[in-house]
Amino acid sequence: MDYRATTILAVKKDGKTVMVADGQVTLGQSIIAKTTAHKLRRIYNNKVIVGFAGAAGFAVLLSEEFEKCLNKFSGSLLRASVEFAKNVRSMPRGSNEDVSMMVADKDNLLVLSSNGEILEPDGEAYSIGSGSPYALAAAKALLRNTDMDARQVADEAMKIASETCVYTNSNYTYEEI
Repeated sequence: MDYRATTILAVKKDGKTVMVADGQVTLGQSIIAKTTAHKLRRIYNNKVIVGFAGAAGFAVLLSEEFEKCLNKFSGSLLRASVEFAKNVRSMPRGSNEDVSMMVADKDNLLVLSSNGEILEPDGEAYSIGSGSPYALAAAKALLRNTDMDARQVADEAMKIASETCVYTNSNYTYEEI
């Protein structure tokens, strides 16, 4: 089964990071299998937000592995990410279990992949998943041209993504640090 459809957006502004995810899971090219999926989790004593796009079961496994790394390095997101990247490269997995995770604490925003890659995005916004180009473009435009706070930017950008991307719906969940 080819499940797709995730849009996760993070916006950092004025010392706050807001992460928002849509709730849609699509089977194949045209069947909406679920509209209320929860793709964000708080981990490490609620100090870290994780949003994931890709194979859900593998994403949960990777999230748990990342939390072990956070515990090992006393909550240091950067050190835990490097350890996670080392560990994930040696994990057994199926050939099509591609997962991206966006992780954020009060200071950092990173994107981790199931291939062991780490990306520290430039700027105040970043997005992963099927609708990410739409959400990211909208967030960047709003950040440059409005006085909206991080939550307002995230909300409006996701609305634009859900109106543009068939794999993104308007059932959002939010987490803020």
